Order: sequence, then structure tokens, then C-alpha cells
Amino acid sequence: MKRIKTNQIIVVAIFIFGTIWNQNSFGAPKNNSQTPNFIIIFADDMGYGDMGTFGHPTIKTPHLDRLAFEGQKWTNFYVAAPVCTPSRAGLMTGRLPIRSGMCSEKRRVLFPDSNGGLPENEITIATALKGAGYSTACIGKWHLGHHSQFLPGNHGFDYYFGIPYSNDMDRIDGPDAQVALTHPKIDYFNVPLMRNNEIVERPADQTTITKRYTREAINFIQQNKEKPFFLYLAHSMPHMPLFRSKEFENTSLRGIYGDVIQELDWSVGKIVNTLKETGLDKNTIVVFTSDNGPWLIFREQGGSAGLLSGGKGGTYEGGMREPTIFWSPEIIQPGVIAELGTTMDLLPTFAKLANVTLPNDRVYDGYDIFPVLSGTGHSKREVVFYYRGTEIFAVRKGAYKAHFITQPEYGSNIKTIQDPPLLFNLNVDPSEKYNIAEEHPEVIEKIKQVLAEHLQTVISVENQLEK
Repeated sequence: MKRIKTNQIIVVAIFIFGTIWNQNSFGAPKNNSQTPNFIIIFADDMGYGDMGTFGHPTIKTPHLDRLAFEGQKWTNFYVAAPVCTPSRAGLMTGRLPIRSGMCSEKRRVLFPDSNGGLPENEITIATALKGAGYSTACIGKWHLGHHSQFLPGNHGFDYYFGIPYSNDMDRIDGPDAQVALTHPKIDYFNVPLMRNNEIVERPADQTTITKRYTREAINFIQQNKEKPFFLYLAHSMPHMPLFRSKEFENTSLRGIYGDVIQELDWSVGKIVNTLKETGLDKNTIVVFTSDNGPWLIFREQGGSAGLLSGGKGGTYEGGMREPTIFWSPEIIQPGVIAELGTTMDLLPTFAKLANVTLPNDRVYDGYDIFPVLSGTGHSKREVVFYYRGTEIFAVRKGAYKAHFITQPEYGSNIKTIQDPPLLFNLNVDPSEKYNIAEEHPEVIEKIKQVLAEHLQTVISVENQLEK
């Protein structure tokens, strides 16, 4: 009888120990001899409220919704700027674009007649990972310089397939801009589609571009399943003009914009299915987010920031807070995360997981957020700077955000200096409706101190967007 009880105790102890061990080891790659693969899926101009899991009532995004359920949904995740080029520079380098010269008051992004681009001395995620033996691919929109010295191949990517700048550029003579953008045809935009340094199609057939990006991404994953890889899949959509393939025409209650988002969701599903079929889901981290908020001036053909105020081009929350999901079934602890994070945190996080030591000869603006992803700790980020061009319009510290300058996203060059600054508690008032500056002057003083300390770290560099 005593032996039976002893055996039972041993069995229970083994079970408890095994349970504790499994809980504590969550967040470790399945094969500890391997470093994780990384996939960033970057939408263009997608708003905070444009997918089901972030509250949209009629756009169906089952694949993204499932990723959010199985992974982490971040509700306070930001980009480095509210427009394309500087936002992408921040993502790639882990640094605010002011540090690389990738922002400007005169030209907010790079254009086909621009001569500048991401400087060659900047360290990108691809550069860092390639040095650690990763295969790297950029598929989709680049927008960090279209001259040969600035293309992905010179910034750490082994392979590139995509368009070098926004899909509304290189507009040819014909209808005026408003008509061309809202009633688009392929031939209205002479945008080149490139493979590495070669133009393979011009104008790019944008009705099939999401599908082709997806096919290229799947091919890259399958070709590199035996070694670590980094895939940057930067979709051209839902940036205006909107295009979708025939299979997705009129499939959404939200009109053409909804059709486009639902095709992006389909693409995410295909990528994830490929990871599962190859067994790579066990050791791959997938991040889905957007480069900036919705382009509100296009009304029903633009997206939605949900309950957030503002959109693309501005420094209210809707311009820079993005819908974000992290997914990896055996690495990431599922949950809804309200801690602060930004796209600039991806470089240091990936570098840490890939055992890469970043050089200490420059200022980084990102933090390693793997403790949050693995459920073992908290984010070190307490502050978000809201840059518009080369100026800081607002600063968030903890729950509080102070607006020092405000300006409409588009259509006006008039800046309003807010003195005292507008102050919002974003935990209570994410829509930025209720100015509480009078009640909390001490908070404003603390934020002013944070701003002053940050500005001391900013060194003037050559402006790339004005070349």
C-alpha cells in the first residue's frame, strides 16, 4: 500500500515538474541549436481599425484574426513617422529617421526625381542578420531610394522583387490626379516592377501584384527552409490607387478598400500555411503591421483609424499607432499587449534572438521587446516621439501625450504652436478628445524635460529627401 502511494506521489511530482518546465521554457525556439526565422509583413496606409480583430465591423480578416488569437495583439504599437519613407527608414534601422537624414519639411517622402536614399553606412535588419548567416529577401515596396546604391541589394538583402517607391508615382499624362487615383487603370501609373536591379515590367500590373508578392514570398520560404532567413514582405496596398485581383472583386461589404484588405488577409493565410506545411511555424516569428495610418483624404477609398483621431500624415494617434500582431506558436506567449512598442524595436529584438551584437558607434531608438513576446518581462519603452518631418510635434510618456505643435495632415501648411501643450491621457482617452493640460502641469513639465534630453542626442546629418 505504501509503495502505491509512493509511486503516485512520484507520478504527480513528475507531472507538476513537467508542467512547470513547459511553462518556463515557453519562448525558447523548438530547436535550441537554431536561431529563429523572421518575417515582417508590412501593409501600406492600413489604419488601426481596418481588420476584424481591431474592431472593423464589415472587413473580414479571418487569417489575421487567428494570428492575433494565437499570438500577441499589440494595442499601443507605433511607427517612426506618419508617412512612408521615414517610417520605413525607422523600421529598417531601429533609429529615428532624423538620425539618417530620411525626413524633411520640404519633401515628406522620396519621389522618382529624388537623388537621395538610405545612407550606405546605416545598419538595416537585413545587414545585421545577413552577417549572422541569414538568407534575406525584400519583396514589395521599398521606398528608401531607387538609385542602384540605395536599393535593397546594397542594404543587406540577397533578393529583391517589388516596386522601388509608392504605387501612385510615375503618373502619366491623362486624367487629373483625383480621377486617376479614385478610378485607376494600370496604365495611369508607369511604376516599374523590379527583380534585384533589373526592371522586369513597366508599368507594373497592380491588379495581380499582391498575388505575385505572395508567390515570391512563398518561393523564398521554401527555398530557404533548411537555413535561417529574414523575409521583409512590404505590400503596396492599401495605398491609393487601389487594385485587387479578379477573385477579390466585390467580395467585401466595405467596397474596393475592403476587397484589398481581404486579399492581404488571404496573402497572410498563404504565408502561414506555408510555414505550417514546412514545419517552419515552430521556429519563425511573424510580425504584421503597417507603415502609417489611413489616408483619410480619400474618404471611402481610404482606411479607418477606428476610435483613434487623425490619420496618415499627422501626429494624432491615428497617424502613427498601428494595428500590430506578433505570432509564433512555440516562441511567443499569446495575449493582448498594452505596453508601448514601435517598429524600431524590431532590429534590437531580432538581433538579440539571432545572437548578433550591434555596433555601439551610433544611437539606437529601439529596445529588445522579447521579454514581452515571451511573457517573461516588460518593455523598457516609456516614451514615443511623434516626428513630422524633422520636427517633434508631440511626445508620449507613459499614459500621457503632449502636443506641442498641431497641423492638419494635408491641405494646410499652417502650424499651431500649442502653449501650453495639449495633454491627453491615452489610457483613458485614446481618441484624444479631452485636453487635461490645466489639471496636470507637472506632467507637461516632465514631458518637456524628456523632449529636451532627446534633442541633445540629435546630430545634424545630410538630408537625403531634399537631394
